[in-house]
Amino acid sequence: MIGKDLSYAIQLLRAEAVVAIPTETVYGLAGNALSPKAVSTIFEVKNRPSFDPLIIHTSHRERIAAFTTEMPEAARKLAQRFMPGPLTLLLPKAEIIPDIVTAGSPRVAVRIPAHPMAQELLTMLDFPLAAPSANPFGYISPTTARHVEDQLGDKVPYILDGGPCRVGLESTIVGFEEGQAVVYRKGGIAVEEIEAVVGPVRVRSHSSSNPAAPGMLKSHYAPSAPVVLGDIEMLLPQYEGKRVGAITFQRPAPGIPAERQLTLSPTGNLAEAARNLFAGMRRLDALNLDVILAEFLPEEGLGRAINDRLRRAAA
Repeated sequence: MIGKDLSYAIQLLRAEAVVAIPTETVYGLAGNALSPKAVSTIFEVKNRPSFDPLIIHTSHRERIAAFTTEMPEAARKLAQRFMPGPLTLLLPKAEIIPDIVTAGSPRVAVRIPAHPMAQELLTMLDFPLAAPSANPFGYISPTTARHVEDQLGDKVPYILDGGPCRVGLESTIVGFEEGQAVVYRKGGIAVEEIEAVVGPVRVRSHSSSNPAAPGMLKSHYAPSAPVVLGDIEMLLPQYEGKRVGAITFQRPAPGIPAERQLTLSPTGNLAEAARNLFAGMRRLDALNLDVILAEFLPEEGLGRAINDRLRRAAA
């Protein structure tokens, strides 16, 4: 059921049920992060492997101290600059956080969403919410309430409808190793923006098992049709006679019907491209294609995060 009833959502969350919630990045499948029962339900509904940790969501920077034991000065600067917003900090966890949330890691991923409905909901709760993307594990992340209903259906008792997601890419995850900031997942805040606050960062590669942070698994965000990356015009002759789709940045690819194409931003705006990526991939995935050919975007700003999602969709 889709609606805007915050009081009903709170009732379900207090009863250790799960609720889909809007954020500025993607829709999340939320449950009480302090309840192993609720967190287990999240893993079950998503069919998510238990070794892949979750992000917890709270309403204010002041609340982070209740769930962590330490915040380096660089983390504090990033929080002041980007929270609320599409930033997740990976910090030493407090005892109150169940091990199932962190997949046994001593660190917990914490975020403060900027979406007004999520903010209002979290302010009214006295516990944080664990909330990975509200989709079956490994599939394209949802950016509307209807996307959640289409793929999870009656597995979720209630879907809070906050409209389309403004950012459309998951949060950027930043942790700290030996005093240096480390980007574990590229996302809605560009690496260059992080470096403008804390100086040079390291960017970690993906993991196939026991990831250090949420969202690091190599294969993810995938439609049902295989995704092949590269120069679309050069790749196209290999798929003669096939139903081919295309994902391009600014200009459609020649030789492919317009209805099978996703052009992310005709004006070359990377933020617009990020907003359009997941919804566009879903539209292509509904066309029963044999293959989706995709080109890389400029490896700068949000283009780096979009390319990361394309690589993992193709993995």
